[in-house]
Amino acid sequence: MRRPGVILRLSVTSRLNMIFRFGTASLAVAACLLSSTAFAQAPAEDALKRIIEEGNPAYLDWSAAADDRDPIGKLYEANSYRLFWSDGANPTAAAISLLQQLRLAGERGLDPEDYPGNRLAYLLTDLIDAPHSSIEQWALFDAGLSLAGLRFLSDVHLGRVNPTSMGHDLSVGRIKLDIPTTLAHLATAVDVAIAVDALEPQFSHYALLKKQLSQYRALAGEDGINDLPTLPAKSLKPGDEYSGAAKLQHLLAALGDAASPAPGAPVAQSLEPALVDALKHFQSRHGEKPDGVLGAATFTQLTRPLDQRLRQIELTMERWRWLPSELVSAPIIVNIPQFRLFAFDSTADSEAQIRKMDVIVGKSFDSTQTPVFAADMSYLIFRPYWEVPYNIALKEVVPTARNNPADIERRQMEIVRGNGDSAIVMQNTVENVELVAKGTLRLRQRPGPNNSLGLIKFMLPNAYNVYLHSTPAQSLFAETRRDFSHGCVRVSDPVGLAQYVLRDSPEWTREKILAAMNGTKPMTVTLKNHIRVFILYGTAIATEKGNILFFDDIYRHDERLEKALEARRVRS
Repeated sequence: MRRPGVILRLSVTSRLNMIFRFGTASLAVAACLLSSTAFAQAPAEDALKRIIEEGNPAYLDWSAAADDRDPIGKLYEANSYRLFWSDGANPTAAAISLLQQLRLAGERGLDPEDYPGNRLAYLLTDLIDAPHSSIEQWALFDAGLSLAGLRFLSDVHLGRVNPTSMGHDLSVGRIKLDIPTTLAHLATAVDVAIAVDALEPQFSHYALLKKQLSQYRALAGEDGINDLPTLPAKSLKPGDEYSGAAKLQHLLAALGDAASPAPGAPVAQSLEPALVDALKHFQSRHGEKPDGVLGAATFTQLTRPLDQRLRQIELTMERWRWLPSELVSAPIIVNIPQFRLFAFDSTADSEAQIRKMDVIVGKSFDSTQTPVFAADMSYLIFRPYWEVPYNIALKEVVPTARNNPADIERRQMEIVRGNGDSAIVMQNTVENVELVAKGTLRLRQRPGPNNSLGLIKFMLPNAYNVYLHSTPAQSLFAETRRDFSHGCVRVSDPVGLAQYVLRDSPEWTREKILAAMNGTKPMTVTLKNHIRVFILYGTAIATEKGNILFFDDIYRHDERLEKALEARRVRS
C-alpha cells in the first residue's frame, strides 16, 4: 500500500528534478504531492539537541562551521525545537525551493559547492524512499538544510569574505541583518526565490552585472570561441588582411561588439570598416585606446579565456555585496581600476542621473595604492596648501635639498614649524633640512596653480589621509591607464565637482567658485550636508546599454580575493 503524500512510481531523484525543472511555480502543487495538507510538527527536540551538540561530518561539521553552531542552536530553541523544513515524513515546499536555490547559487555569482545542496537532496530522496524514516533522520536533514541556508543567506547578503580581512574599510552605513531570523521567515515564505532576491544588493547595476554573468557563463562554455590565429610580427591596421578576420567577426558579434553577419554575406578577409568599428568598441570596453589597430595588447584581451572574464564578474559581485544594500543619500563613487568618478544626483543609480569624470589614482606599489574605503565628504578648501607627507619629503625632497636648500624654493615649498595654515615659516637652511629629515619640522607647498593639489581640495576625513583634489598635471588624463598619484584621487573636472558638492548652497555659482580658486589665500567651505564617498574596486561593470566593461586588476585585489575565497572553501 502506497504511503499518503508520495508521488507514484517515479524515482525520487526524478521527482526532485521534475520539481526543480518546473521551478517555484509548481511548488504549491509539489507540496500537495509530497506531503499532507497540514504539517503536524513531529517531536524532534531530543534529536535536534543531539545533532546540534554532536554535529555530523557530512552535513553539520562544526569544525568547519564553528561560528554557526550557536545561531543554529538559538534558531531551533526559538522554534521550540520543531522542524522547519518537514513534518517528519515529507518536506515542505519551502524546503524544496531552498534546495533549488542552493543548486542555482552560481546564478548569483556564488559557488554551489559551498553549500551541501546536492548531498541534502540525496538525503531527502532517501528519506522519502524509505518506508519508515526515523525522526532523527528528518532532524538531520532539517538541521543540515538550516545550516546550508544560513550560510547561503549570509553569503547572498553580506558576501563570503569580510572586507576588513582584505584591508578595506567599508563599514560606514552598513546595517546588519539578522540572518537566523531571516532564515526562519524563509521557511514559511510563499516564494523563496523572491525572498532571496530581496537580500541581494538592490541597485540596478548589480542586477545588470548578474545578467551579464549568465551570458558570459554561456559564452565560456563555447569551445574555441576566441581561439584566434596568431598575429604577424607587426600590428594589423584597418584594411590589412588577417586570416582570422572571419573568426574575429564571429567573436565580436558574440560579445556584443558587432552585429552578426547577414546570411550569405561575404566572409571577412581583412580588417574592413565594420570590423574595425567593432574592434574599437571592444577596445573601449576593455580600457584600451580605441584606435581599431589589432596589436599585441588588444590580441591579449581578445584571447583571454572567457572563464576569467566570468570570474571578474563574480568577484565584482562579491565586492558589491559589501556595500549598503540601499543608498540613503546620493553618493560619490570612485572605481579605482576604471579611473572614473560617479557623482549621483539621487539614490537611484540611473546612468542619466550620474555625473561622470576621469580620475587619477595611486600608483600600483603597495605604499601608494589608493585604499578601498567609505567616508563622508564634509568640506572643501580653495587654494590649499599641500602638506607634504613625511615619507615623500624624505625620499623626494630632502636628498636634493641637503646639497642645495634653494631647491625647496624652486618647488614653491617652505619649511614650517607647527600645524595648520598659521604654522611659522622657517628659513631654507641645511640645518632645517635635517630637522625635516628627523620629522621635527615639516614641508608644505604654497597655494597656487602649480601646487600639487591644484586649486581645490575635497576633504573626507579618514584614517588614510586620502582625499580628492585637482591637479596641474592635466596631460595625464589623456592616458588610458591613470595610476600616477601617491594615493589621493585627482579629478579631471574640479570645478564641476565643486558645483556638485556645493549644490545645496546656491550662492556658490560657477563664477564664485572660479573666483575662490583664483583668490589670494586659502578658503575653507563647510558643506551643508555631508556626502558619502565610496572608493571602490571593481574590474567588471555592466551598463544600461547592455555592454560590460572590463578593467585590469592593477592592484591585484582580484587575485587576493580569489585566494581568500579559496582558503574559505578549503576550511569549509
